[in-house]
Amino acid sequence: MKAHYGYKDGAGDFFIIIDTDKCAGCEDRGCASACPEGVLEIITDDYDDLVAAVVEDHRKKIKYSCAPCKPDRDRAPLPCVAACAPGALTHSW
Repeated sequence: MKAHYGYKDGAGDFFIIIDTDKCAGCEDRGCASACPEGVLEIITDDYDDLVAAVVEDHRKKIKYSCAPCKPDRDRAPLPCVAACAPGALTHSW
């Protein structure tokens, strides 16, 4: 299942998408510790699997919370995406 955390407004779609099937199989869960803004946390989902999720306080401001890692140009790989070994984490913008 893919979980979408974020929002859509006049400026665009701002979502972090987590493929929970891939995420549940990850032993490292380095994405949460790799995020310098503390946007991600590890939770137990409805199927008793440990998966990444966006912290409630960041869900309506993801565009701004993720801004330090997402410059307009010369963008390096995002720390959270680079740390996600199973490739379960993507951003919509």
